[in-house]
Amino acid sequence: MIPILDRLLVEEAVASALVEDLGRAGDITTAATIPEIATAQAAIVARKPGVIAGLPLAEHAFRLLDNKVKFEAALSDGDKVEPGTVVARISGLARPILSAERVALNYLGRLSGIASATALFAEKIAHTKAKIADTRKTTPGLRVFEKYAVRCGGGVNHRFGLDDAVLIKDNHIAVAGGIGPALRAAKAAAGHLVKVEIEVDTLAQLDEVLAEGADAVLLDNMTPAQLKEAVKKIAGRMTAEASGGVTLETVKDIAETGVDLISTGWITHSAPVLDLGLDIAIG
Repeated sequence: MIPILDRLLVEEAVASALVEDLGRAGDITTAATIPEIATAQAAIVARKPGVIAGLPLAEHAFRLLDNKVKFEAALSDGDKVEPGTVVARISGLARPILSAERVALNYLGRLSGIASATALFAEKIAHTKAKIADTRKTTPGLRVFEKYAVRCGGGVNHRFGLDDAVLIKDNHIAVAGGIGPALRAAKAAAGHLVKVEIEVDTLAQLDEVLAEGADAVLLDNMTPAQLKEAVKKIAGRMTAEASGGVTLETVKDIAETGVDLISTGWITHSAPVLDLGLDIAIG
């Protein structure tokens, strides 16, 4: 299920992006070349195939500059597009449409790129129980929107920040003095609603985790054969998450080992922007 973006978050982010683009003097090119009363009709059109995400941000970019601008989404976030598909139509005074164009397309292209990349991974493993999950490898300031885009593409969200789940990684284990001490300390400190996950990269480490207990275990950089053995050992006692070395070429084999989640930072930090353009006619 695709979540609803909080309007306050959208308004704050878009306003900041417009301030960055318009600067102190505003859009001096549009102000110099376009009459104040000129109107325009425009369409956001897909140039490449993909999955759309970010329409609320695109709409708000236009409407924040002029709340009389008409924005009609032809699709919903999560919908697939082909080259030439009209994503939205915009009409109203030409100046605000031209001035908001880049901010709207930046958000829409970036988030649609993430949704499209996620969908490619999700399609590869649709025949298994595994789900594609994101990581915290996101653009500073854009995490909530990038994770929203992952959901639009058919993925699921990992933790949003350091404060909503315990994830004990290799460096924590090293400083804490081992898996046992780290897990015992985490479980003693965590509230009853906070889940505890720990990272392991060997089956021997997994045995220690199973002896201590946890809500989830992150199986890092294991081969498919190791993952199969790990899933057998876990036997449903905790969530099994695979991570590391996840590509479009490897994700199917990883999913078929029986893991519950496959996390990858690529879908947020390296997904190519979806090519979208604004085709405009001046009235």
